Amino acid sequence: MHVACLLAAVVAFENVNVVPMDRDRVVERQTVVVLDGRIAEMGPAGKVKAPAGAVRVDGRGKYLMPGLAEMHGHLPTPQTPAEVTENILFLYVANGVTTVRGMLGHPGQLELRKRTADGSLLGPTLYLAGPAFTGQSATSVEVARKMVREQKEAGYDLLKIQEGLKLEVYDAIVATAREVGIKFGGHVPNDVGVERAIEAGQSTIDHLDNYLDALEADDSPLKSADPEKRAREVVFHLDERKMAVLARKTREAGVWNVPTMKLWETFFNDRSGEAMRASMPEVKYLPRPMVDGWVKQKDNRLPTALATILGFETRGKVGERVIETRLKMLRALHEAGCKFLLGTDSPQVFSVPGFSIHREMPIWVQAGFRPYEVLEAGTRNVAEYFGAAGEFGTVAVGKRADLILLEANPLADVGNAAKRAGVMVRGRWVTEPEIQKRLTSMGLSR
Repeated sequence: MHVACLLAAVVAFENVNVVPMDRDRVVERQTVVVLDGRIAEMGPAGKVKAPAGAVRVDGRGKYLMPGLAEMHGHLPTPQTPAEVTENILFLYVANGVTTVRGMLGHPGQLELRKRTADGSLLGPTLYLAGPAFTGQSATSVEVARKMVREQKEAGYDLLKIQEGLKLEVYDAIVATAREVGIKFGGHVPNDVGVERAIEAGQSTIDHLDNYLDALEADDSPLKSADPEKRAREVVFHLDERKMAVLARKTREAGVWNVPTMKLWETFFNDRSGEAMRASMPEVKYLPRPMVDGWVKQKDNRLPTALATILGFETRGKVGERVIETRLKMLRALHEAGCKFLLGTDSPQVFSVPGFSIHREMPIWVQAGFRPYEVLEAGTRNVAEYFGAAGEFGTVAVGKRADLILLEANPLADVGNAAKRAGVMVRGRWVTEPEIQKRLTSMGLSR
């Protein structure tokens, strides 16, 4: 390990303000005792004392909340150099992300899940999707059914739905997944459409995928247009009155959304790749070739570049319209009482593991979420989604000790969730000075 973590039999957070995340509240001046990776005791500081020999953490003026989750992450494969793998996992931990749902499946990640779980590799608890179901991999109903059964037997936690699936193949995946008992989620293939995915009970719809397509006005002139023309112009032919209906259907079906708002803002804003690089100091913790690739990808999406490629003179307005409409759709889903999970698609174009969560949360506040609701999507809701409410997601006796110690109240401002004094992962306590020491060494090596 590159970081001097403290793995002790007993750790006691003393006189700390607990943000349990069971509801919108703070429980002041508590002592929380962690033993063997679990919260063993919690109560008023005057009554609960640190056991003899415990590592005592002064929590006066600080706030203790559950660790956060990245619910659309892309984890390293076995071909990734070991140092890069360790660094990516550490970046999550360094930012208080103690759970990751991996959505870029690879067989070798099952071993990665095992190593983080047994503590031989410092990293979040991992939930894994298997290799994606795409138009190229799930080429027929028979192949798709076989893939579902194989991934269930291999031990994956869910199936990753990707673009290009035919409707009959998607329906076969849904039926077989129900038969064997495994979740399926991710993208919404164009041939399926968001309303069919909602009806099918897809566990998550990520990126607000296909919601904007479903808003197309009934009198849109693009109904029979070619796919390229539709892709670049449909955003100007929407009926926003349909948002409320889609949101109601989403809520009634119990489908979760992982909106990844910041990533789409990055895709569609008018800033150059180099401007993005200069404004995001956290990119220095990733391999230079990766970030250089992001710069090129971003520049290829700029309005001037796309106008040249597509021959579409109003392309510069598309980005503004997409960002605006996605924010309205998120607001409509929230107002309808839909269920949400926090995720960012990291690492992705200027979406740096761990750091991206803290760039995502303020956008939800902009859409009308209270800070508690944003944080709930990264803590309590995640445990509910996985059927593990008794295991993690709140600060309570018996729960796994995935915790963030903060310098300020995150319920007052989600930005305070980045003001750490330390992170605990399954009972392993990593202080903020140690986090910064490791980050510094990573940054200097780039």
